[in-house]
Amino acid sequence: MQRQPFTALAAVYDAIMADVEYDHWADFVLSFARDGGLVGPGRALDLACGTGGFTRELRAAGWDVTGLDFSEAMLAEARVRLPGVPFVQGDLRTFELGERFGLVTCVFDSLNNLLTPGDLGAALRRARAHLSPGGLLAFDVNTRLGVRELWEGDAIEGLAPLPDGGEVHYHWSHHYDAEADVGVVQAFCRVDEQEFVETHRERGYDPADLEPLLGAAGFARWEIVEYPDYAPPEPDAPRVWVFAWAGEA
Repeated sequence: MQRQPFTALAAVYDAIMADVEYDHWADFVLSFARDGGLVGPGRALDLACGTGGFTRELRAAGWDVTGLDFSEAMLAEARVRLPGVPFVQGDLRTFELGERFGLVTCVFDSLNNLLTPGDLGAALRRARAHLSPGGLLAFDVNTRLGVRELWEGDAIEGLAPLPDGGEVHYHWSHHYDAEADVGVVQAFCRVDEQEFVETHRERGYDPADLEPLLGAAGFARWEIVEYPDYAPPEPDAPRVWVFAWAGEA
């Protein structure tokens, strides 16, 4: 059965993504923030938080975190995982929380789901509007090359254990749609006798695409680097991290 992105997947997402290094990513982000002079821990906003994997690491580091995601199904899982953490449903391009944060994050190529520069620019403007003076936005994106060549062999498959003792069989296939300039992932999952498919699309963004959008969004300065050594990205980098600072005024 075909389902909307990040709906049926929510119930098995954490099982399939059990090896994602959210803890290392959090160390990477928070080390950069400390070295850059960001005083913390303070208040943080985790955009496209999904089931709360990265949110949990920020909270464990002492940050007072709010999570925001478009998918109510993913947020339902996050609320079970992290009771007491405020989770809000919202669109990255239009959300308005009426408050500001010292740190805003958006990880695991979530911004690649915004398929036009206009939409990405709108999301960056909303993130900037929610930063306190001198605050930091940290996010990663797949580059154009990364989206074209997402996985070796263009498929991943496996079995993952579920908390109830069952297991999920997943087979995710990828192809690049050159005409639309997007990568397309068909995510097939089977749990017991139930099957579903979600189709996910991503657009790649290179540093040259990101810099004018960051400037237009009002960031005072930024660095675009590779993980895990903060080195300037190589031309064939499949993914880059961006650290963008709000001005002090």
